[in-house]
Amino acid sequence: MKSAYELAMERLGGAVRQYTAEQKAELAEIDRLYDSKVVQAKFDAAARRSQAGGDAEKLKQIDEDMALEIRSHEARRERRKEELRRTFDAAAGKP
Repeated sequence: MKSAYELAMERLGGAVRQYTAEQKAELAEIDRLYDSKVVQAKFDAAARRSQAGGDAEKLKQIDEDMALEIRSHEARRERRKEELRRTFDAAAGKP
């Protein structure tokens, strides 16, 4: 099965990088780390929502904070994965 990355590269006409099982495991570890951070952010937001009661302004702020935190985690995830991909390419002698 192809990863989302591979599918996107095919659609964009770019070259699909081939990784070893070990390299794929390293990329998957980054995904697991940031998946857990996203789940924790959602859990924390749910706890804050229950404490906020019915205050619409507080609930809105909690949702906005959660969305911002999740976007931040996703951006860091992609940055780390791209850094790792560059490391793989450099080790393989690719530009």
